[in-house]
Amino acid sequence: MSIQGITEDDIANYLANTPAFFERHAELLSSVQLTSPHGQRAVSLQERQMEMLRDKIRGLESKIIEMIRNGQENVAIADKLHRWTRALMLTADARELPGVLVRELMHQFLIPQAGIRLWGAAETFAGLSFTAPTGADIKSLASSLTLPYCGINSGFEAAQWLDDSATAMSLAMIPLRHGATPEAFGMLVLASPDPTRYTADMGTEFLQRIGELSSAALSRLLPVR
Repeated sequence: MSIQGITEDDIANYLANTPAFFERHAELLSSVQLTSPHGQRAVSLQERQMEMLRDKIRGLESKIIEMIRNGQENVAIADKLHRWTRALMLTADARELPGVLVRELMHQFLIPQAGIRLWGAAETFAGLSFTAPTGADIKSLASSLTLPYCGINSGFEAAQWLDDSATAMSLAMIPLRHGATPEAFGMLVLASPDPTRYTADMGTEFLQRIGELSSAALSRLLPVR
């Protein structure tokens, strides 16, 4: 829209850059009538401005509440991770470490099922449940994973490490590595009856941290180099 060459943008720019206009024409603040966004009633320019400010404040309050909630969730996760890590550090007998790792992980993070296998452990631990024989395919898969696998359980061998593999609808498979070596010495598997608990599009940063901490703790079971 334009009136004799003057556009709405020209008017808006003039008012924005000439605040004294409303000081000289203060009556406009109350006489100009606008439609309220909260109904069909007419409100003054002042009232409309107040409503806009209230809407902005409500939006900021919602963002603050969301930030507080996220902060509380992060603190809760950090506390759980701290308790799990502490349990690993307090485990004196290396033979008990894989069991403690799995049990505490399930307890702290409410994971329905979890299992673990180590095929690179020292001979001292041969015959224990966590060193049970594993197939070449699962070893190759573990070494090929650069990030934890998350998705539907499509018959992976790792699901057989669980107490009730038939109910494991989704899995997270986390390779265990010693330092920066590409070959995995084991794998940690988390499972849920909920097919949406672990999905291909979910973030894996937290699972990566779990894998790094697990690998560091379980390095006690590897042969001395």
